[in-house]
This record gives sequence, structure tokens and C-alpha cells, in this order.
Amino acid sequence: MAELTQKKITDAEWEVMRVVWTNGQATSREIISVLQEKMDWKQATVKTLIGRLVDKGLLATEPIGNKFIYSANVSEQESVGGATEDLLAHVCTKKVGSTIAELIERATLSHADVALLEQVIAAKKLTAVAEVKCMCTPGQCNCKQNGCVHKEESPDGK
Repeated sequence: MAELTQKKITDAEWEVMRVVWTNGQATSREIISVLQEKMDWKQATVKTLIGRLVDKGLLATEPIGNKFIYSANVSEQESVGGATEDLLAHVCTKKVGSTIAELIERATLSHADVALLEQVIAAKKLTAVAEVKCMCTPGQCNCKQNGCVHKEESPDGK
């Protein structure tokens, strides 16, 4: 499964995968029905996307009569985890905290979501380091050119 989570899923392919993840398995007709309503995509577009996902090994096919049943070879959680790792790999390690903070600010969260985040942060405090080291190649960020410009502030702003 780890090899499959490393395969890139395009934004359009995510739409197909979400239908399959939600239903556990689906026919092309079921996938087309959902995506025609949500995205106004044509049948041929959806079938092309399904074919790409099968070629990537992300969807399995099972023939039943004259139709195919599609199921995911990778879980939604694994795929989201891979996408998260991919996002964070594109950010200076010193900016990961502020990137996560921005994601939280932009998201609509329930009280349960906020409570979960508070638990994760409380646990993370136990293993937090005094300073995150920049892992960028010189020229990819300002840390190594101008000294550290991404200094972490304490919660009281100092």
C-alpha cells in the first residue's frame, strides 16, 4: 500500500476516488451519476479518469456481468496522509508550524475537531524542540542567506 500512496492523484481523480471511498465500491454508472451532478462532467471524462486510476493501480476492477465494480486499493486516510506529506515537503521546515496554523484558520471545524487538535497539540508539546532546523538547499528559502528569518515565537509573542 505504501507504494500506492506515493502515486499522485490529480484534483479530478480525487473526485472519483471520493465517490468510491464513500460507497466502498461503485460502478462507472454510479460514479458518473455523482460527478455529473457535482462537476457537470461528461460520461467520457469520468471513464477516462477511472481508467487512469485503474492504470495507476489505485482502483481495482471486478467484472460482474457486463459491468465493472470499482473499489479502492488505497484508503482515503492513506491518500490524505500522502497528500499532507507532499504539501509539507514543499515548505521550509521552519514554516511548517505556520503552514499548519494557516490550514486550521482556513478550515471550518466542529467543537470535536478543535478538541482533537487540542489533544494533538498537548501531546506534541511533550516532544517539541526548541528550534526547528532549516533543511532547505541554499537558495530555496531565506534561512541560510540572511540568517534565520523564521524565528519561532513563543505563545506570549516573545
